[in-house]
Amino acid sequence: MSRLRILVLVHESLVPPDSLEGHSEKEIAEWKTEYDVIQALKRAGHDVRPIGLRDKLGELRQQILGWQPQVAFNIIEEFHGVSTYEQHVVSFLELMRQPYTGCNPRGLLLAHYKALGKKIMAYHRIPTPRFFVAQRSRAFKPPRRVNYPLFVKSATEDASLAISQASVVRDEKKLCERVQFVHEQTQSDALVEEYIEGREVYVGVIGNRRLQTLPPWELTFASLGNGTAPIATRKVKWDPRYQRQHGVTTQEAKDLPEGTRESLARISKKVYRVLDLSGYARIDFRIREDGQIFCLEANPNPNIAEGEDLAASASAAGITYGSLLERIINLGRTYRAEWTMR
Repeated sequence: MSRLRILVLVHESLVPPDSLEGHSEKEIAEWKTEYDVIQALKRAGHDVRPIGLRDKLGELRQQILGWQPQVAFNIIEEFHGVSTYEQHVVSFLELMRQPYTGCNPRGLLLAHYKALGKKIMAYHRIPTPRFFVAQRSRAFKPPRRVNYPLFVKSATEDASLAISQASVVRDEKKLCERVQFVHEQTQSDALVEEYIEGREVYVGVIGNRRLQTLPPWELTFASLGNGTAPIATRKVKWDPRYQRQHGVTTQEAKDLPEGTRESLARISKKVYRVLDLSGYARIDFRIREDGQIFCLEANPNPNIAEGEDLAASASAAGITYGSLLERIINLGRTYRAEWTMR
């Protein structure tokens, strides 16, 4: 690929330094994705400028008009402190006729509003756990007929925010307590779904129209205490000490039942298309002991740090980290946004 002017969009507090030297493991973890992407793009010979965004778009507009980047590499996960405002930053890029990497605004909207995404999946007969929404604006009254255990999470937040072992509830009292907790901690509706006992598997998908699925990647635990559910809590995802203590790893899923890999790839592509995703995404699944597959949710623009799930899965498919970023850039530059067809 020829040398490109690449504007990297990151959160204002996550603009990384030029070197890891002198920084602790905890500090590096905060901006590792941003650092990995920027350094890899620089090594590839591109002209890279990071821009930190928080709640204003004026500087972004100035950079687009003045520097005229050939692509904006989008690593923004929120705007003005609101995760669902990520889609509006991408909408702004489209209004500015600026090519960008990752998912389009419609796909971000459908995936971020998890209940809406699950309704669309159910309409298209994609297997997903039964669910209901406990709205924050109303007093919660549990439905009469529910099958425990249930899993309670925010209907809009990502990165396992407010997810812990207490998210798996086994009676009405715990359900009410957890719904109230999610309402108060995330200021969002609570999504309550059937808890699926089984293996947690992720499938990466890359593409716009022509899609490629990556090898299934599984969350595993070397040790779990009695009564501990194997779920991706916030500690499991982001606490290195907890990960080491319990042997938490992700790796290529082995010994899947016959035909499961093909089913995961087929369902992943279908989810990607019905939610109108583009660029790259991670589709999350649970696989029961009997082999039945349930799609939990879709995550557009997932963590793309080197060595994390998507990049590791791509590596297992023979795609180096640098090649993965180049492919994402190409998809962004060739995505047919509405303005490109005028």
